[in-house]
Amino acid sequence: MNKRLLFSVVLLLTGQGLLAQEDSLDTIDYSQFGDATGVKRYATQKVLNQSPQRIVSIGYEYQGSFIMPAVPLYPSLVMPVDYSVRNVSGLRAQVNVPVISNTKLIWQLGANFANSGWQFKTPNTANPFITQLQNRGMNTFGLNTTVFKPLNEKRFLIFQANADVSGVFENAGDISGEALTFSGAALYGWKFSERNMLGVGIARTYRAGRVLYVPTLLWNKTFSDRWGMELLLPARAHLRRNFSTSSLLQVGYELEGNQYWMRIPSPNGKVFVQRGELKPRIMWDKKLMGFFWLNVQVGMRYNWRFDVMNVYDGRKESQRLFTSNLRNPVYGSISINFVSP
Repeated sequence: MNKRLLFSVVLLLTGQGLLAQEDSLDTIDYSQFGDATGVKRYATQKVLNQSPQRIVSIGYEYQGSFIMPAVPLYPSLVMPVDYSVRNVSGLRAQVNVPVISNTKLIWQLGANFANSGWQFKTPNTANPFITQLQNRGMNTFGLNTTVFKPLNEKRFLIFQANADVSGVFENAGDISGEALTFSGAALYGWKFSERNMLGVGIARTYRAGRVLYVPTLLWNKTFSDRWGMELLLPARAHLRRNFSTSSLLQVGYELEGNQYWMRIPSPNGKVFVQRGELKPRIMWDKKLMGFFWLNVQVGMRYNWRFDVMNVYDGRKESQRLFTSNLRNPVYGSISINFVSP
């Protein structure tokens, strides 16, 4: 086991290390951890009427039919015709558990799983790329850790780290350091009031399918008892309409993606699929009972990037085996969530 693989395995087991994706920056209702009388007060993480924060979530996503245009695969094999994709669908699951919870520090550990099963109307068994997608699907297993550190009543810090194993795997033996991706974010913020908080920082992210270092803006604001917004740019942005304490609607978008390892006959015997998806959507959250909520999403899956590279984190034109301008289908998802009080 080389040093890089050993380091990757240790990081994956601990859920710590490099900074993480932005997914769980707002997964815990920190306002539940109050202050004793006479003790220094600290900023909390939520604003009034913010959408419910998920502790455990299990859901299913479905993307409708679309076309994968014909593209060259590599010199000895081509995709001479357009492929018709019947659907892409799969399970989504995540859990986020607080390890330390007090007014001075919140430390959280989490895990997530996402599957994308590809179904083609007329799969070509002579094309290993299409066959692998059809038979194996694309899977991501991840661990993350988040630290929320209030400095005083008005200022706070957020640090996050995430390690994902992503790929088209035939068996567990395919999982290696080359299937790992690391993402992260660090923010400095201000809590202006119980209705308005703002944070700025930098993120390392694979949401666009390729590793990027981007400035990050966190801005949660409640304008009134009925209206608010929740931004974590560039990852996602939503306008919120609260109908009651048990029902709300959000309109906006989320950018998702990662890099996926895949074994096929190629110059290196493997490829790396850089997949990024922009999802304009409408979301409805409804309380079912107790702390259990229903989330329903409807929107469009817009193809941001679908590049197949010959090397890990490839960026050069010479490292690209092909790119496909996937057509953009309607998508929907449903999930049951156990949320914080």
